[in-house]
Amino acid sequence: MSTALTDEQLGHVRHFDNLSRRQPNDWSLMQGKGGNQEDFGGYRFQLAYMAYALALTHRNRLPAAPGLFQPVIQRLIDKILLPEVWMYWRDVGRGGSVFNAALAGSLGEEWDPVARDNIMYSAYVQSMALLHDYLFDSDRYASEGSLTFQYWSPFWGGERKRFPYDREKLNEHIYWQMVSNGYLGVACEPNCVFQICNQPAILGFRLHDLITGGSRAEEVVAGYERAWRDFGRLDSNGHYNMMILQDSRQVLPNALNAPWVDAWCGALMNMWNRGFVRSNYPHQITKLVAVGPEGTLFVPSSPPEEMMGEPVVVDSCDFGWVAAWASEMGDENTSGGLLDHADRFMNPSRRDGGLYYPRNDALTDERGNRTEIEPMSGNVLLGYARLNVQDGLWTLFNEPWDRDRFRQPALTAVDRDVDVSRAECVDGSLRVRLRRVAGVPGDGTVAVSRVRGNGRWTVSTDDRVLATIEDAAVSTEQHEPVDLWTDAADVILRPPYQHQEFTFKRVS
Repeated sequence: MSTALTDEQLGHVRHFDNLSRRQPNDWSLMQGKGGNQEDFGGYRFQLAYMAYALALTHRNRLPAAPGLFQPVIQRLIDKILLPEVWMYWRDVGRGGSVFNAALAGSLGEEWDPVARDNIMYSAYVQSMALLHDYLFDSDRYASEGSLTFQYWSPFWGGERKRFPYDREKLNEHIYWQMVSNGYLGVACEPNCVFQICNQPAILGFRLHDLITGGSRAEEVVAGYERAWRDFGRLDSNGHYNMMILQDSRQVLPNALNAPWVDAWCGALMNMWNRGFVRSNYPHQITKLVAVGPEGTLFVPSSPPEEMMGEPVVVDSCDFGWVAAWASEMGDENTSGGLLDHADRFMNPSRRDGGLYYPRNDALTDERGNRTEIEPMSGNVLLGYARLNVQDGLWTLFNEPWDRDRFRQPALTAVDRDVDVSRAECVDGSLRVRLRRVAGVPGDGTVAVSRVRGNGRWTVSTDDRVLATIEDAAVSTEQHEPVDLWTDAADVILRPPYQHQEFTFKRVS
């Protein structure tokens, strides 16, 4: 039986839920230093990795609680489709940076954010939609137009821009972009093919295969291996190469030894290339972390950069990515040391029951301890690291769920004011651990499906039978502070629980 989620882990799940419930274009707590959603702390990355963290928590820790995770992931997908998230591409897609200056005159405005390049956005939409449909046995994003990008303003821009996609159309579109570039990958900005940003697309292909029975991920991985063999994944210093320029086929190494390059790439690539990632991890990680007070660990802040004579203002997200990578590797000493540092020096805060580390642009405190943290790390990646398990992505990629699980009892609806710290089926019995959260809207109900009309069940806590369920009837065995009833399909539970554990067991 799995270990129940800790208060800190529950706090991260609730913070993701809280952010998902913000009204459209309310990005409170999510704005970083960088402008125009162009850098690694952009909304798209925060939304995507919240969804990934929730998916990993569902897959590896709370497999019998789809009703807790499904609505949140749907809201995160709704948000990643908003123009505020992808409008940067209208300008970035024209080129004009140091890496694609020659293209500036040949590329115009591109309103469709997935039409060409921009794998740093399109792959997240693809993989999030497929994650949802795979985890919840759904075709929600298979319907035509279910992933639509649209924008209209009465003040400028002319007629409405509308680009309808769905999981099949988008997956196919990204696949053919991969093929047309010899499986080397799809560009982020024009001309720039990052290793990192193509990993989510590979995850998407695998999820699509798990849904449809195809083998496209296997094909893409084999092609990707061949394509990169000529260039090498690592630079001369043993760091992951950052990207390849399409026009010159020049490989750009991790020249600044930026921690995010190794950590982000390693954390994702582990899902399909575990042996390679693990063989390089020990010598890479030692270069990225430093020892702080009382054994805490931190990632030194990256030095400021200049480009074209201008200061580069971005969120590197180094600290969070190293923590996330260590969690995927099962390196508890490193991930734990980084989380200890964050808890001591990065102002862990609670808001509406959610746990996060608020943005702080100050590099250090008066004693020289790193305090700098950006929303991507503080909202998402430190929570991701705390919720993940060793080989979390590898397990998702390589050990698919048996479809029988969708016939097992599960929590299929969870009210907002309920924390779920355990939800799993063990030997056919559903075991859940629930806590009512004060000060959060809701009436504390949860729905248990696939129990009613499925034989005779008992509901117990601490080995005391509270009720018996048979068909549409619920009979209370003892006078306990628990309220159970049945509706058309489910058993509804509303007790005044406080970390109370319930077992639903079929007895005949």
